[in-house]
Amino acid sequence: MDKNGTPAWTLHDPPSNKFYLIEWPAFEILSRWNLGTVQNIVVSVNQETTLEICEQDVLGMISFLEHNFLLYTSTPEGNKRLAAAQAAQRPTWAAWLLKNYLFIRIPIIRPAQFLKKTAPIVALLYTKTFFFLTMVVAAIAMYLISRQWDIFSHSFTAYRSIEGIIIVSCAIPIAKIIHEFGHAFTAHRYGCRIPTIGFAFVVLLPMLYTDTNEAWKLTSHTKRLAISVAGIAAEMLLALAALWTWILLDEGPMRSVAFILATSTWIMTIALNISPFMRFDGYFILCDLVQIPNLHHRSSAFGRWWLREWLFGFGNSAPEPTSTRRKVFLVLFALMTWIYRFIVFLAIAIVVYHYFFKALGIFLFVVEIGVFIILPMFKEIFAWWGLRDKMRININTVRSLLIVVGIAYLLVIPWEKSFSAPATLSAFREQQISAPFASIITTEFAQDMQKVRGGEKLLQLSSPEMEQQILQVSTSSEISRWQVDQQTFDQNLLNLGNVPQRRLEADIAELAGLNKVLDQLTVRAPFDGIVVSRNDELTTGLWLSKKEPLYIVADTSMNRVDGYVKEQELDRIRVGAAARFIPDALEFGVYECTVTEIDRVNIAIIDEPFLASTYGGSITAHNNEQGVATPDSPIFRIRMGNCFPNESPIIKLRGVVHIEAEKRSKFVEIIKKYYALAIREIGF
Repeated sequence: MDKNGTPAWTLHDPPSNKFYLIEWPAFEILSRWNLGTVQNIVVSVNQETTLEICEQDVLGMISFLEHNFLLYTSTPEGNKRLAAAQAAQRPTWAAWLLKNYLFIRIPIIRPAQFLKKTAPIVALLYTKTFFFLTMVVAAIAMYLISRQWDIFSHSFTAYRSIEGIIIVSCAIPIAKIIHEFGHAFTAHRYGCRIPTIGFAFVVLLPMLYTDTNEAWKLTSHTKRLAISVAGIAAEMLLALAALWTWILLDEGPMRSVAFILATSTWIMTIALNISPFMRFDGYFILCDLVQIPNLHHRSSAFGRWWLREWLFGFGNSAPEPTSTRRKVFLVLFALMTWIYRFIVFLAIAIVVYHYFFKALGIFLFVVEIGVFIILPMFKEIFAWWGLRDKMRININTVRSLLIVVGIAYLLVIPWEKSFSAPATLSAFREQQISAPFASIITTEFAQDMQKVRGGEKLLQLSSPEMEQQILQVSTSSEISRWQVDQQTFDQNLLNLGNVPQRRLEADIAELAGLNKVLDQLTVRAPFDGIVVSRNDELTTGLWLSKKEPLYIVADTSMNRVDGYVKEQELDRIRVGAAARFIPDALEFGVYECTVTEIDRVNIAIIDEPFLASTYGGSITAHNNEQGVATPDSPIFRIRMGNCFPNESPIIKLRGVVHIEAEKRSKFVEIIKKYYALAIREIGF
């Protein structure tokens, strides 16, 4: 009996090991199959039951049986049809590999005898006494763990040793074996045959599986639900045992393994199996909870029906009669399944591309996208084409046409005339002033936020070492000058020839150079502006090291905007294009600017770290070994000037600049982007 209270029966086909759920009229028709003719079956059902059927119902049942090869045949024509169907269903090795390389089953053991011998022992696990005992033991364990929670939450140290890694690598497969035997023992308990337990390779990653297909012959959905949940329940029991093992053991690798089995393994199992959109435990659990067998197939039929009706309004009836509530559930489940599988198959395609060497990776990527994403979409579109005779102009078709036209307009028509990019607004000129060499402060003239004129004194420095060097050179030059003046009166000096003259010239040149260096001890403003930053440690008598920052002077009477654009946007910009800078701090207003310069070489590092994603900015970047923000993809600087208003805040502003650009079709941009990506990836 199904969820609505209608009688239902399960029809088992042993050769294919398939199960079919049939309703009361189908059951009554099959029960009278020996009557031989359609008319006899119709008369018998209508006279002996409260049902009223017609010949079309019987013919529909015959069509169903023929389609699923459930009719016995002994004629040559029938045998030929079965042989042709079998040949059509038998793919070539290449077709089989393309379809199944992502999921391959390899049977390992036939557990029937083992399950039969161990069934009396395992039966104790299904008693109420064991259940309540387990709850008590679990409550005690949780209490003991809560008393030493800090130690428990920081207990995993196994990865610190090779021995621990090996033990953990062995423990996790044991947990998965127990998971599969949980399914097997429960299915065997309810009379289901378990033909095999083996390995399944999902994207070439090994996983265990248990063949519990016969669970569908059970009439009780509670029993089927128990089989689906049994694997997770078995791992939960293992986790409880591991929890007590952790409590009783001393610190070491085995205790770390117990921690893993008590926490991570069952969490990973639930995370993997909980999704009902793939045929894992979560799917079968949901089927039994909502009592809808073959949920994927039936919901997919409802999803296709709803999509066709919403797009074209054919007026066709639903694939099967059901309540409005269940109809909505099946449609929503189908849509969610399609979205989920699209994301999963796309992710798998990317994984297999990177998993293999490039040539095979590209081939498998194309196969994955083509077989599992594009092919189903084209099949549905071809189905629409086959129904073209039923299409009429109605509100659905008009709406669909408007949507298609709207999408085409957005994608094909070049309407986007600007784009945005991260940017900064700063003073037109800004310069950091540093100590020219090691020196000492004698007088300070400038203060923070003081307006200064170009050439105005900011700081007076002195350098005893430089002064001593100037004194030495001055003394040497005086001596050389005296020797030159007295050379005509002294024979010894006369014998030196032009050496004194050359020494004097060298001293004069060196002294001139030292005096120029000495001028640097008077720190002056490079241009008219404001001292926007001052070293707070500056004070009279302070020693400064070479290149130590002193001030930052900025000309705030004008400003500039530096934008950072991606490579694909570079050829859309022209010098003279209008731009609008919108700072993050909206109280500063909007700045209207003009593009004045376009860099043609991408930047190696991000000069303004607050623009990098590593510091909360919008440019995706990473820090290199020196801790400097480096962009992940080519970024080019666009300089903008002639901004209005032309004043600049004292601090740099981060924001977004909207730059006028050449109109481009979004569709063309997408094609160019993926064409460039394809050219880049297929290069060997």
